[in-house]
Amino acid sequence: MTDELPDLRASDADRERVAEILREALAEGRLEMAEFDERLTAAYQARTVGALKPLVADLPQPHDDRAAPARPGGSGALSWRERIGGEPSSRGAFAFWSGFSRKGRWTAPRTFTAGVFQAGGEIDLRDAHFEAAEITVRCFALMGGIDVVVPPGVEVQVTGWGFMGGFDNGDGEPGEPGAPRVKITGFAMMAGVGVRRKMSKLAKQRLERERRAEQALGGEPDRRAVPERRRKELG
Repeated sequence: MTDELPDLRASDADRERVAEILREALAEGRLEMAEFDERLTAAYQARTVGALKPLVADLPQPHDDRAAPARPGGSGALSWRERIGGEPSSRGAFAFWSGFSRKGRWTAPRTFTAGVFQAGGEIDLRDAHFEAAEITVRCFALMGGIDVVVPPGVEVQVTGWGFMGGFDNGDGEPGEPGAPRVKITGFAMMAGVGVRRKMSKLAKQRLERERRAEQALGGEPDRRAVPERRRKELG
């Protein structure tokens, strides 16, 4: 949108560019629905470029590297490239007659070793960073269970085996370009190691805001823009 000549008559393209910025701001949670509706109506009614500028003055502009959000990397917040690298925050966990949980924003190491004895454990990678592009999760379970939760887009390979128990085989979905690979191995005796693919809360919220933004424009959301596996995870 032209910065000079604020009294220049606005074109349909000018209005649409502003509308796109507003839709993106709604999807990112920068605008509430009521304010989005108000600004969008004003954008389509604007007659000059000067009338359009205040509607997006406090929002990130296209190619604005200072404030533009990173695109989703399974978590809905960062790209895969930004999620690979860094010092591990935990290298293992063990539970005896109790339980453990690794979830939220943490950095998974190249090799994470988990053990449970008559106990349960959860390894949640949905919001995690990864020390390397390929990590191995070693699970050893005796009369208990371990759940490994991965985000959409991550490739999962399961090679663990069990005696009077077992490992989930995963869903066999291919990984997205640039996404990390998670290899799950180990041993389960009278126990189980489960593998689930699930969206993070932040990713669900972002897709829901995008859906509401589409509906606010009087149309249905473009379901083709959401991969089939992610629609299933949304329920």
